[in-house]
Amino acid sequence: YTASRDRVINVWATEGESLGRCVRSLKGHAHRINSLTLSTDYLCRSGPYTHKGGSFETIEEASAAAKARYEKQSQMPERMISGSDDHTLILWQPTKSAKPVARLTGHQQQVNHVSFSPDGRFIASASFDKKVKLRDGYTGKFLATFTGHVAAVYQLSWSPDSALLASASKDSTVKVWSIAGGTGHRKVSKCVSNCPGHADEVYALDWAPNGRRVASGSKDRLVKMWRN
Repeated sequence: YTASRDRVINVWATEGESLGRCVRSLKGHAHRINSLTLSTDYLCRSGPYTHKGGSFETIEEASAAAKARYEKQSQMPERMISGSDDHTLILWQPTKSAKPVARLTGHQQQVNHVSFSPDGRFIASASFDKKVKLRDGYTGKFLATFTGHVAAVYQLSWSPDSALLASASKDSTVKVWSIAGGTGHRKVSKCVSNCPGHADEVYALDWAPNGRRVASGSKDRLVKMWRN
């Protein structure tokens, strides 16, 4: 999947006779597309390994475990979210249809980054409007808004167990938000950790697959490691 300033998401074949060809175009945004995320992104990245650890004696054993994880989470069609300068997100089922499943509104400025939680249950979005929004990963239903940053939010990263969400901002801080348990949809608690320390805007953010560290990269030319 590729997205562009031309407002179109192209779907490319990676195997078979159509290898390298655009097989579908997804249209719906009114401005450039800044970010894409698949409901299976975390699984594709982490393969057979979970935040609970584990080891494998052979490549074949690891491959089988990775396939089992993917198939378990892919019982429903693979989902994709796109975020745009038009202030909206669009929920897609790109393997099934070129038509949007839902258009998600609420941000007041450009959407910088979108991210599915590792378990696929939630969608988080970051915007120039200084806010992070949380939505249901299956329907797109709005769940909560995280407020606390005093400048644009650039990037998001989930903990491997989908319980925490980190955000990186132009305000030079990293904040960690808790997705607390409750009945029905999870209830969202306040910011559980504010991480000042960078001297300039924080552009990059990633959570270690074992859940113990968060790494942040800044315009101050430093990468910092934060302990969970």
